[in-house]
Amino acid sequence: MDSKVLYSYCLTKPGAIEDYPFGPDIIVIKVAGKIFALLWRRDGKDTLSLKCNPDYAEILRKQYPGVTPGYHLNKRHWNTVLLDGRIPEDEIRQFIDHSYDLVYNSLPKRLRTKSAGDW
Repeated sequence: MDSKVLYSYCLTKPGAIEDYPFGPDIIVIKVAGKIFALLWRRDGKDTLSLKCNPDYAEILRKQYPGVTPGYHLNKRHWNTVLLDGRIPEDEIRQFIDHSYDLVYNSLPKRLRTKSAGDW
């Protein structure tokens, strides 16, 4: 699985921007200043951390060995996904959609109604 494809997919979300607040090795994807995805290499493997509903997070962790509690993140609300090809790309895109929707829907209404160019 190509992490660059998933990175590009994250940036297709309305208002999504990349940032590097933790240094050049961790790509942080935000909407309206709120993080919904982090990409980096850990132990030589590409990983993606995504916000997740706590109940859904538990289901995904049981379903996929490559999904673990968020690495250096709130373990209840974040999952880290190992991008080793064992999880279908379409599934990971759904995880990204879920993360983005959680963050976007938690934004104040005034920010949700702004155009993507205004963020």
